[in-house]
Amino acid sequence: MSPLLTSLVAFGCIFGGAFLGIFIRYRLPDRHLSGDTKDIVRQGTGLIATLASLVLGLLIASANGKFETESSQIKQLTANIVLLDGALKLYGSETDGLRNLMRREVAAMADGIWRENAGSGKAQTFEATDLGMSLYNEVFKLSPKTEAQRFLQTKAIDAITDVGKTRLLLFTNAGGSLPVPFLIVLIGWLTLIFASISLFAESSARAIVVLCIFSFSATAAIFLILELGQPFTGMMMISDQALRNALPAMNL
Repeated sequence: MSPLLTSLVAFGCIFGGAFLGIFIRYRLPDRHLSGDTKDIVRQGTGLIATLASLVLGLLIASANGKFETESSQIKQLTANIVLLDGALKLYGSETDGLRNLMRREVAAMADGIWRENAGSGKAQTFEATDLGMSLYNEVFKLSPKTEAQRFLQTKAIDAITDVGKTRLLLFTNAGGSLPVPFLIVLIGWLTLIFASISLFAESSARAIVVLCIFSFSATAAIFLILELGQPFTGMMMISDQALRNALPAMNL
């Protein structure tokens, strides 16, 4: 289920909790909604609200950390590819074929990364590309004739190794960051909070509008968590243009 659809379901549950409180208010006699009962409900609501606010804050921080980490990994991957191309270019004309191979395989690598991290929920199989296998073998087979070429060959091998490590990290970190049972419990807490608020609130159009705004605000926090937890899809998707355009066309 997409973050937007999940958030809409959450909004329906949370805002529905407000109407549940209003319904209970009209069904119960006034003596059950005053005195000690009101104090107990308010104290319990305060406890749950504190727990929910702490959990929301931790989840937002965790999801934002995941987003920033994977965004940095894409930037590092792009930088290593550019450095690799530069090292091969400085090595000499005998690496032109390898550099052309890189340009073909960068797009395939980008497709694989964004497909694996699309958040479909299905198990993905790691797909190695020539950028990490054949290219490594070809660079290793180079026969440097000077110290400069030997140095550039070493740097190229190091860059390919770094690309492979980052690629594997992106694959192993694929998937959403918020388990479904956790989300259900969080929505349940928020629903209970709004039901408790409306239980003792004035049943007017103004109060309902205010509760709707508050429900939307709580739902926006959930939407933000879900979006940040899936950096390679959705409205806040990490752009793949920098990776795809990292290597300019060769003028041979």
